[in-house]
Amino acid sequence: MQYLKNIKPSLKGLRLLVSVGISALLVPMSLNGWQQSSSQAQYVPATNSSNTWQYASFPVENFQTYTSGYGYRTSPITGNSQFHRGLDMAAPLGSYVRNWWGGRVVALSDHTACGTMITIQSGQWTHIYCHLMGSIEDSSQGRYFVDREGGLVLWLGQDVPAGARIGRVGMTGRTTGPHLHWGLKYRGEYLDPALVLQEMYGGQANL
Repeated sequence: MQYLKNIKPSLKGLRLLVSVGISALLVPMSLNGWQQSSSQAQYVPATNSSNTWQYASFPVENFQTYTSGYGYRTSPITGNSQFHRGLDMAAPLGSYVRNWWGGRVVALSDHTACGTMITIQSGQWTHIYCHLMGSIEDSSQGRYFVDREGGLVLWLGQDVPAGARIGRVGMTGRTTGPHLHWGLKYRGEYLDPALVLQEMYGGQANL
């Protein structure tokens, strides 16, 4: 519950998901009936669906406010109308970012408008973290994300538990201020993260 305080999901975003007929994917059991094992970086079948969301983590420490929701908006960079495929969460520069759900690092990049980016796969869910501090580097052992000032190293292919610190809020890529752009996909389709947060909050509040 400590990461879920002050959450106010976007009702506009929730209605958008309902209107396109995919809200049913986002009840607690929509994580395919899987939950993270606390002892190993793997998944085991959930035995109690009402407790599923206790394994999820709010992604930003020192959260301040939401600055841009999921859906159409006027771009703060170009002024043009665009579809924003994520939820922007403002926090002080250098605030730690936590992994939403246990999974595996499947992509790392730092050469797009998303800035330094980490992508983690959890079953059929993909979660994306953009505008992080740090950079992506290559070595003989593989590709990795590094934020030396933050004391963070994350390797491509590494298993990461829910709640682990994976990065820090930065201003890399195309951004007008420090924030985390958090994107979520289910079976390859983008969804409104606000609805996921609502399910998390409701599920954890009932524990």
